[in-house]
Amino acid sequence: MNLVQLFDSSLLGRRHSVGLEFKDAVYTFGDLEDRSNRLARVLLDRGLVAGDRLCVYLANSVEMIDLYLACVKLGIIFVPVNILYRDREISHILADADPTALVSATDVASPVPVWSPDELTAEAASKDASRPEVPYVDGDAPAGIIYTSGTTGTSKGAVLSHNNFAANAVNLLACWEIRDTDRFLLALPLFHVHGLGNGLHCWLMSGCRTRLLERFEHQTAAATFLDFRPTLFFGVPTVYVRLLGIESAVAREIGGFMRLFVSGSAPLPAQVHQDFLALFGHTILERYGMSETLMNIGNPYHGERRPGTVGFPFPGISARIVDGEVQLKGPNVFTGYWRRPDATRDAFVDGWFRTGDVATVSEDGYFTLCGRKSDLIISGGFNIYPREIEEFLQEHPDIAEAAVAARADKMRGEVPVAYIVTSAPVDRAELEQLCREKLASFKVPRDFVVVEKLPRNALGKVQKHLLP
Repeated sequence: MNLVQLFDSSLLGRRHSVGLEFKDAVYTFGDLEDRSNRLARVLLDRGLVAGDRLCVYLANSVEMIDLYLACVKLGIIFVPVNILYRDREISHILADADPTALVSATDVASPVPVWSPDELTAEAASKDASRPEVPYVDGDAPAGIIYTSGTTGTSKGAVLSHNNFAANAVNLLACWEIRDTDRFLLALPLFHVHGLGNGLHCWLMSGCRTRLLERFEHQTAAATFLDFRPTLFFGVPTVYVRLLGIESAVAREIGGFMRLFVSGSAPLPAQVHQDFLALFGHTILERYGMSETLMNIGNPYHGERRPGTVGFPFPGISARIVDGEVQLKGPNVFTGYWRRPDATRDAFVDGWFRTGDVATVSEDGYFTLCGRKSDLIISGGFNIYPREIEEFLQEHPDIAEAAVAARADKMRGEVPVAYIVTSAPVDRAELEQLCREKLASFKVPRDFVVVEKLPRNALGKVQKHLLP
């Protein structure tokens, strides 16, 4: 069975029910079925076939959903690109994924054709709304490639199959009791596995009414909650810190109609758990996932949601700790890295995926994440691998060495800070501006600290824990 067959309970079975709100428009599931069918015909006319890749560089929009559904129906591999990425990062993904085209609403330097979403939508308007007949795509076929940086700084594409996405969503619907009666406020970016793999799939498989936001804006968050009155919300720790700024009476009203708040993509501080419970009357459900595996472990819906822990493995997923590292096995685990057989082999041992995350498990089964074997920085839910920034900084003619490390931040959990050894004076403001031009905003170091030398061990490895 593939994803389309699972989505059909909504696209066909709830055809006349309202499925989506976006900005000032309302769409039934039937509208989404027809729109994506028309767009699928456009993609076929432009030469795409099952197995081709289509890169999509868009903010949250109905057009992005149309594209995803069209790709799933045709067996085309959907490759979302972080909308915060700049030319340097986009170019690498385009070269690696080797897509037929890139869909973008903005001008992007690209070695492949760039298609405007407005032009695609206009072209689709005259197409037949019936579902095009194409060869059947089975569950083991790849549905998406999610790019996640490696510790070497080289971005790798995690290939996720229809079965990976399906197993993940089925687990979340069962464990979190998501029903068509829910009202889901979806503020996560759809280019991220959290928004796509959890948000979009849970919505389409459950058939609940969903309001999609282009982005989360804390200034209007309270008004949005009060207007839509959702029962379900997924967020990252940064979002929950922002929600703590809502006035207490309003927070209590929101808590009165909400059923479940879920947090992931980065560790949620125990203090935020406590403050949120006091303000909203809800204990946030924290869980643990990865781009390569979707959701692995989660606190229970019924039972104790223990602050500081990520709970128990989801049904069908096996988790073990070997030398402190979490290793996983299950139907959620990706099939491998795109065109990187060596990296794929290195990621597995005897069929177990090596996460690189360090954890402990209590006697009663709760997993607690303790850190990472690599020096990965997670800032506001986004993964930052220092090596990529270090290599970029060292391209500067006046920077001899660079090391990037995490600094604790109340709002984003962690932020990157660059320590540099210079061969000539460097203007920090100019350096920051250069980074903003070439790197995603969340990767830009929040400070540039000039040091005489970097601390190293006997083997020459930088000892980041000794940085000032």
